Amino acid sequence: MTPTPVPVHNSPTMSTETSSLPIGVFDSGVGGLTVLRALKRALPAENFLYLGDTARLPYGTKSGATVARYALQTTRVLVDIGVKMLVVACNTASSVAMPGLAEAYPGLPCTGVIEPGAAAACACAPRGRIAVIATGGTVRGAAYQGAILRRRPEATIATRPAQLFVSLAEEGWIDGQVVTDIARRYLDPLMAEFPEGGPDCLVLGCTHFPVLAQAIQGVLPQGVCLIDSAETTARWVAEELGVRKLLRPDGDGTGTVRFFATDDPERFARVGEIFLGEPLSASDVNLVDL
Repeated sequence: MTPTPVPVHNSPTMSTETSSLPIGVFDSGVGGLTVLRALKRALPAENFLYLGDTARLPYGTKSGATVARYALQTTRVLVDIGVKMLVVACNTASSVAMPGLAEAYPGLPCTGVIEPGAAAACACAPRGRIAVIATGGTVRGAAYQGAILRRRPEATIATRPAQLFVSLAEEGWIDGQVVTDIARRYLDPLMAEFPEGGPDCLVLGCTHFPVLAQAIQGVLPQGVCLIDSAETTARWVAEELGVRKLLRPDGDGTGTVRFFATDDPERFARVGEIFLGEPLSASDVNLVDL
């Protein structure tokens, strides 16, 4: 049965910023649940709101202006409920929407997944040799390249779109010969762009990709480090909350999550289990109309 829609209010700014509020996370769909999974491990006492804009996915095929508008609309839902920090768990939205979100909500701490991932890649690349796989839209937007080069202007970067990884992840095909063959088809040419042993690290530049990490690691040259932007984002959020003294004061390791979707809670729950790594029921997913 479809859950009752959650009302959306029109308050343009959050009324208060307090450590007892949840952390808001949004994505175009279910892939961002890998970020939520990492956040829950890093911050088990925190409460979370997660919104998947499933009615309008994928964001990667939309214009930057459209994605920025969608990001503002989804953020409004979370802010109206009340959040102390916003995590943009979508590479496409992270690449185009951050300036607009900062302008709309200047008092709200906010991070995407690209900057933490780029920072971790730079730290793990002694020779400055960094490979990136992502969706076609993220690769074309060159957001990771820009974030890396701001930190390491001398870096050598090679990128490759790996769109089939998204489909494999959503089907739950995370191992086996088919997955290995596809991984080699994507990664062997990418590794060949770095002579003498390949790159220092490979950035998983899509939130779907961490569920395929074992298969991906298995076809990489020895010594190539995987950078999981979900894990790096979770570490950044934990550090930022600590610096800002926004850690939940009464947290005892029993934080909660409220899930929202803009379409088809049943599919959100069914596919979302793969990325969240734990059971998820459609009855746990609130339908929201933007």
